[in-house]
Amino acid sequence: MTGLRGLAWLLVFQSIGEALSRGFSLPLPGPVLGMMLMLVGLRFESVRGPVGECAGFLLSHLSLLFIPVGVGVMTHLALVSQFGGRMLLVIALSTWIGLAVAALVLYWPDRDATTRKAGD
Repeated sequence: MTGLRGLAWLLVFQSIGEALSRGFSLPLPGPVLGMMLMLVGLRFESVRGPVGECAGFLLSHLSLLFIPVGVGVMTHLALVSQFGGRMLLVIALSTWIGLAVAALVLYWPDRDATTRKAGD
């Protein structure tokens, strides 16, 4: 029963995010806004407990969520063979760019602290 409450919380936050995104014509997708709202909501135990239980259940069955993707790829093998190389290149480049940005963001505060220590 707690897991269902967690799923309800997830859907409520996503729905609020969608309503805000569409109502105010915001450039962020509704699920992203909902996730940011849920981050605030997770400070409360009445939200954190049920959402945690629901998340544990979803993670334990995560492999089932990849079945539709696999079926879609098998259905469109001709497109994959035609554009597969380009898709692989885009995926590899975007992954490397994401890693580089994450490394720079993580390194940036450390560099500022080191500079302040040297200047003191």
